[in-house]
Amino acid sequence: MSAMNSVRLQDHFAKLTDPRRRKVTYPLMNVVVMAICAVICGADDFVAIAAYGRKKREWFARFLDLESGIPSHDRFNAILAAIKPAEFEQCLLSWITALQEISEGQVVAIDGKTLRRSFDTASGKSAIHMVSAWATANQISLGQVVVDAKSNEITAIPKLLEILEISGCLVTIDAMGCQTEIARKIVEAKADYVLHAKGNQPTLQAGIEKHFDEHLEDDFARTKVRRYQTEEKGHGRKEERYYCICPVPENLPDRGRWFHLRAIGMVVSTTLRNGKESSEIRYYILSKYLSARRFAKAVRGHWGIENRLHWQLDVTFQEDQCRIRKGHADANFSILRRTALSMLKNESSLKVGVKNKRLTAAWDEDYLEKVLVRS
Repeated sequence: MSAMNSVRLQDHFAKLTDPRRRKVTYPLMNVVVMAICAVICGADDFVAIAAYGRKKREWFARFLDLESGIPSHDRFNAILAAIKPAEFEQCLLSWITALQEISEGQVVAIDGKTLRRSFDTASGKSAIHMVSAWATANQISLGQVVVDAKSNEITAIPKLLEILEISGCLVTIDAMGCQTEIARKIVEAKADYVLHAKGNQPTLQAGIEKHFDEHLEDDFARTKVRRYQTEEKGHGRKEERYYCICPVPENLPDRGRWFHLRAIGMVVSTTLRNGKESSEIRYYILSKYLSARRFAKAVRGHWGIENRLHWQLDVTFQEDQCRIRKGHADANFSILRRTALSMLKNESSLKVGVKNKRLTAAWDEDYLEKVLVRS
């Protein structure tokens, strides 16, 4: 598999700590490579990974040392339960970004998702909640952290920001992440933020709402404004979105608490479905006075994390149905899913959905090699 050797997968995993202390039977690289390939090809648990390894033994023997054979599903489970998720993810991300360069000025959406069936009543382990970063243009999962059982996304997001390379990016986060310390960390990382201001910041939200209400009355005759409007039709509905962005007002309440605050934004969405109209207004704070079109792209890009990442993980990878829970196995398997999804989305030669790309990779080893080395 000469193409795979060219990206030297082993170099990206050189710093991955082998958690085994006794005599090692199966090389760690074998476990990692088989797990990645199996998940790309449709495996959703350790039994499937082991079965895939046995069926593809001849193919794996082309580039792996299989003197000790294929690990059992219990071995895959035990090893992936012991590997440190932070190290594992950094190695996988290093490999992916070596294959796919992150676009300059990328919109990076940060959002949380619960793995609903990862709880274990017998041991008292609650379902894990993970906060992920998604590069919206490249459709690459840039990183994730597990939210501590006694904490929430507010404490997890700063930890995620510390492991990301977001210089030059535009980071979008929903209302939970609209926190002064998070805003500061983003700017200190030489990035910009677009944060959804909601009820958890009542003074800030009220001030932004008042500003836009006052200036809508005279069509922004007394202040600068950048505007953009979109209209979409489909699936029995019509949706119009109206975007406004203004320089931050001098008298905005709470302004002094927000590091490098430069602009405020408003999005009005009006949806007509089955003759019934509904409206929603959202407010944002920004560290940069963007063009209205760029502001719209950032907001829409953030909403896309639900469809392009979370929905795919649930529907195509069956993440919400997964009962893996031993040690770090649930977190590491989640990392494998996100890695597989990123690689499948970035393989563009086959014009089908992710589900059918997984099937094709399982059937066609040549196509699997494309996914692995040309993503």
